[in-house]
Amino acid sequence: MVTFLTDHLLSWIIAAPLAGLALVAWLRDEELIKRVSLASTLVSFLLSLVVWARFDHGREGMQFVERAEWMPTFNIQYAVGVDGISLPLLLLTTLLPPLCVLTSWNAIETKVKAFMMLILLVESAMIVVFTALDLFLFFMLWEVTMIPMYFMIVLWGGPQRVPAAVKFVLFSLTGSLLLLVAILGLYLEGGKTFDMIALSQVSYSVDTQFWIFLALFLAFAIKMPMLPFHTWLPEAHSEAPTAGSVILAGILLKMGGYGFLRLCLPLFPQASADFATFILWLSVAAILYGGYNALAQEDIKKMVAYSSISHMGFVTLGIFVFNTQGIHGAILQMFNHGITTGALFLIVGQLYDRTHSREINDYGGLHKLMPRFTTFLCIFSVASFGLPGTCSFIGEFLVLVGTSSRSYVMVLLAMGGIVLAASYMLWMLQRVALGPVTTRFASSLPDLTMREIVVLVPLAILVFAIGLYPGPLIHAMDATVTGLIQGFDAGPPLKTTAHF
Repeated sequence: MVTFLTDHLLSWIIAAPLAGLALVAWLRDEELIKRVSLASTLVSFLLSLVVWARFDHGREGMQFVERAEWMPTFNIQYAVGVDGISLPLLLLTTLLPPLCVLTSWNAIETKVKAFMMLILLVESAMIVVFTALDLFLFFMLWEVTMIPMYFMIVLWGGPQRVPAAVKFVLFSLTGSLLLLVAILGLYLEGGKTFDMIALSQVSYSVDTQFWIFLALFLAFAIKMPMLPFHTWLPEAHSEAPTAGSVILAGILLKMGGYGFLRLCLPLFPQASADFATFILWLSVAAILYGGYNALAQEDIKKMVAYSSISHMGFVTLGIFVFNTQGIHGAILQMFNHGITTGALFLIVGQLYDRTHSREINDYGGLHKLMPRFTTFLCIFSVASFGLPGTCSFIGEFLVLVGTSSRSYVMVLLAMGGIVLAASYMLWMLQRVALGPVTTRFASSLPDLTMREIVVLVPLAILVFAIGLYPGPLIHAMDATVTGLIQGFDAGPPLKTTAHF
């Protein structure tokens, strides 16, 4: 029995939320529904910690691989596995859903069963996306993640939820269509297989690399989202319920960065090199544009949403410098962004639950009214702009070190984005938390409850744990990243071997 469990760990991680979903579907008591949902997500998280504990950090390639024939006629398999790139994202994907269930405990008052079922469905789908070794499986679950997010926005969102949800779906469907075209191209050019490992051994022509890479780039750029495909993000965030925003910013945006690392670089090194300069400058533009727009926001949630555009610019900047420091920094930045931005959305949601206002000018002097809330707000705000000793600092630092081998001008401009981040975060803190009490909501602002503190404490611990000791995460991804960029050390060749 123990061997069966350990040999199929990833399948159990995927199945735990689905089992919870199936059980919740038969329940009527809302309190029991919440408890079962929380238990299901916690089981998935605990199993992912077992994967972390058993993961061989010095080994290159996929581990915990599971394969089963699914549709043999088309060479489609159920195939999953993790390596140093997908492992941090697997941990992040299983960490945030339990916190989303807890933060929605009282915030969601209608259709509680449906909301919890959507959280469980999207968690399971995201886990498959980050572990899939079959492109058909990857695409199918990529599509599934869109459905729960649409319904979260349109059923539990703000006053403009319908236009925001429709815009989210239209952008997502466009990216999905491009991804499907690229996957079909890979299937036809790679020997009619969807196996990522087999496809990585194929030598593609320059023209094939160009066109398939272009389709993949556009699909992943929309998902991240990169400039100029970002316009759906602020609207979706501002209208989504708190848990929806946490899942969207904390996990779903990382699917784009993961796609670059899993498909674009290993399968199409020449096309990656050809597009690199354009993508790097686009990343720098996104860092500055996102920071500048965040600085102009009066809505706290929109400010955090625009900051995500800036932070994800560091991710693509690190990926396309083609060195270990840059890619280490990019993966760390994806993980750290999930922690800090997810926490900020949780913080904003806790404040909104009390006042139903996200306007910065409606608050002031919260350090006197809500000292515990203000403490967490300060921690996650300074972590967001990369204060040394917090998690984002090491990710941004490694990205800048990696970028210095490419262009010092890009480094200086990217540092301008960090300055902008410090400006809008500190300015927000000054107006919301410091000074005399000026908020008209003073009578309705009790400090954080124990449940709300429990939601934030794990993220606060990770902020400082990773910021002060990032070694375990870096060590886990090192062998995989080193293998990935071997072909780029002397300039990307026409063909390199992907190390799965």
